[in-house]
Amino acid sequence: MSVTGADFGYLAAVQVRIGDITRLEVDAIVNAANETLLGGGGVDGAIHRAAGPELLRACERLPEVRPGVRCPTGEVRLTPGFRLPAKFVLHTVGPIWNGGADGEPELLASCYRRSLELAAAQGLRTIAFPAISCGVFGYPLEQAAAIAVATTREVAPRQRDLHVTFCCFNEPIAAAYRRLL
Repeated sequence: MSVTGADFGYLAAVQVRIGDITRLEVDAIVNAANETLLGGGGVDGAIHRAAGPELLRACERLPEVRPGVRCPTGEVRLTPGFRLPAKFVLHTVGPIWNGGADGEPELLASCYRRSLELAAAQGLRTIAFPAISCGVFGYPLEQAAAIAVATTREVAPRQRDLHVTFCCFNEPIAAAYRRLL
């Protein structure tokens, strides 16, 4: 399902897809990573497997900001996509859900905002997001989807000609995004 319109200002298109984010032919996919950037489970593990060992080596070369942390929660780092159809991977670390009173909404919004801003700064035209923090990090899907859509709407007027895909693992996740669009 593709949604376009005035609500997104200059944003060229927003779509919701069900599928495997590692197979999308876009300029960049977003990796819902952990702070080490050295791989993990879920989307993170799938991206690392599909990109090949070069991705791990590229992540290992990123400087640690403190011991074991290459990307703090709410920030984003860029690497090549290596064996992925996507040219780049934007690694972002979403918050672990702890009830919502520990700044989780702001940190999750920062993941989307910074990813969109970095994509635009790099001249990228197409970007695909998974449902950041909704897997093992336990963020409630409806709340996370609302933040993803609202942040995209907020940033969209500053990002001309950017195509955003919310790539969902299954229909219930996709339905949450569609309701908000």
